[in-house]
Amino acid sequence: MDKGLRVAMAIGDAGGISPELAAKVIADPDANLDDLMIFADRRVVEQGAEIAGVEISIPTVSLDQLDGPLPEGSFLVDMANCDPATVKKGAASAEGGLASVQNFRAILLASNAGYADIAFFTPFNKSAMRLAQSDYVDEIGFIDATIHPKESGREFNVLDEVWNARVTSHVPLSAVAGLITEDKIYNSLCLTNKIMKGAGHPDPRIAVAALNPHAGDGRNFGTEDDDILHPAIERARAENMLVTGPVPSDTVFVRATRGEFDAVMTMYHDQGQIAMKLIGFDRGVTLIANYPFPIVTPAHGTAYDIAGKGIADLGATRNAVNLGRKLALMDRGGSRKASGEPLSLLVSRALDPDQKWETV
Repeated sequence: MDKGLRVAMAIGDAGGISPELAAKVIADPDANLDDLMIFADRRVVEQGAEIAGVEISIPTVSLDQLDGPLPEGSFLVDMANCDPATVKKGAASAEGGLASVQNFRAILLASNAGYADIAFFTPFNKSAMRLAQSDYVDEIGFIDATIHPKESGREFNVLDEVWNARVTSHVPLSAVAGLITEDKIYNSLCLTNKIMKGAGHPDPRIAVAALNPHAGDGRNFGTEDDDILHPAIERARAENMLVTGPVPSDTVFVRATRGEFDAVMTMYHDQGQIAMKLIGFDRGVTLIANYPFPIVTPAHGTAYDIAGKGIADLGATRNAVNLGRKLALMDRGGSRKASGEPLSLLVSRALDPDQKWETV
């Protein structure tokens, strides 16, 4: 790993494949990770190692040791917040959801305070997290409520050389058309262009996927593509962005995978997610960008159907960490300095069950 960059890692849902993925990445020599700060219950990681059939050797820091000298290289902060014996494999639970929420808060607070350069988490399950915190909606809302950034972030999916951005995300399909505006599309294009440049694409070629079949077919199948998408695209082009569209969504990913576009901007969640996961389910990465540090995770979910079988593929997990590292290096060129707020205090805040986290 590039020296000076630390990865804050949260273990996700203990009922899914997160524990074995975490154990595999800790033990994987090809991952080249020698500066991990892992937030998890030690027992969950040990269970994951047993399931995965790997041996892990990593220093553990208990909560009452956080104010003392921290180990060099990688270490695990034992959150002591999830007895795996209480979590059923292959199912959402309040116990697994609560630990996921707490571990996620910890990496966000630690990264925002400068203790780490990259925030990475193995898969969460939103249903389980809502069992623990009823107002949990999605990761972006939770990040905003936790670190109170100047600007909200945006979720991208990255698969090999193809990126997927979207204008709306975790909303009902019935609400999508009413949420799409010219300004939202234009602002999404500006942010995508900026983030991709920061990731090493000097002039990203962005295709905008049409909302309606055949891009509206000359207004026969809807007017949004002509009246909303097209003006936003023209505004972006006027700013010298390389934007094409609206492109019918049933062909846009074919063209992107053939090298015509670097990114596809879709109007809603599944319009892009279905295509990306069909193209490479075990390789894709979710990037949550526009925050002071990159936040990355495998694009696949908790895979309850194979939890506990030891067959979870490490590809997307390794790709997620590598993308986070690349972005952190390009953004800062080196390690951030801690703010001075004690790590013990940040972890206490993450674990506090009475702490109120306002959603935004």
